[in-house]
Amino acid sequence: MELWELFVLAVGLSMDAFAVSICKGLSIRALLPRHALIVGLWFGAFQALMPLAGWLLGAAFADMIAAVDHWIAFGLLCFIGGNMIREALGREEDDCDPSLAPLAMLVLAVATSIDALAVGVTFAFLRVDILPAVTLIGACTFLISAAGVKVGNVFGARYKSKAELFGGVVLVLIGAKILLEHLELLPF
Repeated sequence: MELWELFVLAVGLSMDAFAVSICKGLSIRALLPRHALIVGLWFGAFQALMPLAGWLLGAAFADMIAAVDHWIAFGLLCFIGGNMIREALGREEDDCDPSLAPLAMLVLAVATSIDALAVGVTFAFLRVDILPAVTLIGACTFLISAAGVKVGNVFGARYKSKAELFGGVVLVLIGAKILLEHLELLPF
């Protein structure tokens, strides 16, 4: 996987965290820089740790399923992306809780990074160099989440569903690219 692909994947993965960050920013009345820092650190750290955990899990099985790894990567990314698209197009409104308490943030960080765990499994199948990949994902999520808090505080929830939709489409497209490359249907 090339650097630009990892960057696009990192942005796509961070869209769930961005959407929740917008919600946090919307609910915080007197926004301070530390609020954005706290949210960015929680989401960035978990978006980095989960793919690492998935990679460790996937590496244990990568050799056993090498013949179908591209189908698994395609399926996982399409499933994750499809869920993000479904949530973005759904009419459910999330409650915006202003709490930045560790337990509240832990629950949100885990919830927004479950998809990154599955992506980590695909990284093992694709033999991605994991440390640069998780560093990029974590840093990208940190920056996007911190910005999301400010966006939510200034603009409201206007961009939340668009972010989830964008992230879902990106993950589905990356999954399709992986599959088409392995089936040798793409010239690059």
